[in-house]
Amino acid sequence: MTVKIGTVCFSHGKESGPWGSKIKCLAKVAEKCGYAVESIDYRGIDDPDERVEKLVEWHPEVAGHLILAGSSMGSYVAAVAASKIAPDGLFLLAPAIAIPGFGRDQDPRPKARKCAVIHGWHDELIPPELIINYARRHALPLHLLPGDHRLMEVLPAIAVLFENFLCQ
Repeated sequence: MTVKIGTVCFSHGKESGPWGSKIKCLAKVAEKCGYAVESIDYRGIDDPDERVEKLVEWHPEVAGHLILAGSSMGSYVAAVAASKIAPDGLFLLAPAIAIPGFGRDQDPRPKARKCAVIHGWHDELIPPELIINYARRHALPLHLLPGDHRLMEVLPAIAVLFENFLCQ
């Protein structure tokens, strides 16, 4: 039996599922780096704050490092839950943050030992300026890539960033 470094827990976006294309790709990276992988199923839960509650309730006592990763609404969920869970890492893709009327916490303070934010320059749902300002307010590493909200066209670059993030 192989001992794992820790666990990566993925939170998917509103229109996705627990094992969508991005999560499958990044799960392979996490496993290659020695992590166990979990992906919470939020389908049928449209309220982002109810999703946060589900993630906080799921939070197990994991052996090793806990990394929360999310995409879009899942990034909001991971960032807000981090204030209660305090994971070792927070990896946010196209975060649905600072959007008026979306979620109770418009400016979740990332509470993790290390964080990274990845966003698309051509995101049609969440303007890059919102995320640039969010990253600036919290002094977060920010990677702006030539992609849209789904980030599928830059997934290989994201996989490299994720591997570097996990291996730090």
